[in-house]
Amino acid sequence: MSKFWSQMAKRAEPYVPGEQLEQVDLIKLNTNENPYPPSPKVLAVIEEELKGKLHLYPSPTADNLRQTIGDYYNLSANEVFIGNGSDEVLAFSFMAFFEPGEPIRFPEVTYSFYPVYAKLFDIPFEEIALKDDFSIDAEDYFQSKGGVILPNPNAPTSLYVGIDHIEAIIKNNPTQVVIIDEAYVDFAAQSAASLVRKYDNVLVVQTTSKSRSLAGLRVGFALGNSSLIDALIRMKDSFNSYTIDRLALVGAQAAFEDKAHFQKATERIISTREGVMEKMRLLGFDVLPSQANFVFATHPMYLAKWLYTELKKEGILVRHFDKQPIDNYLRITIGTDDQMEKFFSKLHEIINI
Repeated sequence: MSKFWSQMAKRAEPYVPGEQLEQVDLIKLNTNENPYPPSPKVLAVIEEELKGKLHLYPSPTADNLRQTIGDYYNLSANEVFIGNGSDEVLAFSFMAFFEPGEPIRFPEVTYSFYPVYAKLFDIPFEEIALKDDFSIDAEDYFQSKGGVILPNPNAPTSLYVGIDHIEAIIKNNPTQVVIIDEAYVDFAAQSAASLVRKYDNVLVVQTTSKSRSLAGLRVGFALGNSSLIDALIRMKDSFNSYTIDRLALVGAQAAFEDKAHFQKATERIISTREGVMEKMRLLGFDVLPSQANFVFATHPMYLAKWLYTELKKEGILVRHFDKQPIDNYLRITIGTDDQMEKFFSKLHEIINI
């Protein structure tokens, strides 16, 4: 740690992403990417954009994409914000809506970027314990002094909170912003986007990385009252007006426009997920009822860290979090049917079943 570092640099504790290994024939089930390619329409518009526009700056306002996403959710373009991945949207949200000195709330077991941002921006936080079954008690998030951020479905637990409970949290924080982080919501029952017009204190954050197969393009977005969106734009334009490149803008727009491709791919992942949960339970695993594109599981006879290591030796990456109370669980991304067959084949060998 250098004597020249600022206080912000000194207190930063960077987020650690899932392993990214350069290995041939690796089955990568550790970063919750979509195993299927994006819509062919995405590739077509990117190829067209490459022909003669890369020497020009992209739109700083992303108006076309904002309008497309707004139309998709029955909102106006002024109720949509575009960012360079949902992580950037979350970072701007912490700066725009949470204050140093006023503690915010989020689950004790959740997306590990939340405490990273809170510490970086000097925002105190309260980590709320989950129930024994890893579910969330909505009342624990009522009347927060600084605000609430809640993933739905939660990561890494995969559990979904019903929209009625989400609405109760919003209603019981009338003077604070409630951020619902919906990275995996397209694999679940319902988005909180339906609450945006009803409440002026809710911000719904989503991504194109998961259900729309665009993790490599880095496009995230937020839905909220126009006053919240204006605050996010204010933050963005204070850092960099051109956060989204030309290829990402047109690619994300095409992904939203091809509803049939999105629906087919999403349904395919959900179907595979249900089969994976059933097979794991037959092998003796306790599996949480997932509504994401991954499952969260533990086995009463085998340590999760050992299973993670043995699978890695076989060229299969899953995610293990070496922290309580989830240190004996594995998070397993849903891959293609073929990838999951290979996963189960190796798992059978490892546990001798």
